[in-house]
Amino acid sequence: MPQKKYHVDLTNDERTELKCLLKSGKHNSRKLTRARILLLAAAGQTDAEIVVALSTARPTVERTRRRFVEQGLGCLDEKLRQGARLRLTDKQQAHLVAVACTAALAGRARWTRSLDFAVISGQSGRVKVC
Repeated sequence: MPQKKYHVDLTNDERTELKCLLKSGKHNSRKLTRARILLLAAAGQTDAEIVVALSTARPTVERTRRRFVEQGLGCLDEKLRQGARLRLTDKQQAHLVAVACTAALAGRARWTRSLDFAVISGQSGRVKVC
């Protein structure tokens, strides 16, 4: 079997920190999974064994190994995600906030998403979009 490009070698402090992290259980599951991957990898288990033991995907194990070598225990934290693109322009968003702060349309108890969308997109004949 070929030698791993990214070898996980934990110091005693890192190992202790990972074990404390797992015992506290107050973190999201991805972070805990990454901690388990690092502990198993440091114990000498192969990627295939880790995948089976943790019911995770091989790329997750490989990515965690690589990030640990590059970043240390910072690899446990999530990377920022770009997120979905904005669906409203700034003008539409300001208008939506202004409309939502007013009384609901006649015959309605409150604003709903569909009413908000109708007002913003101009599909309602009662309220004109600026």
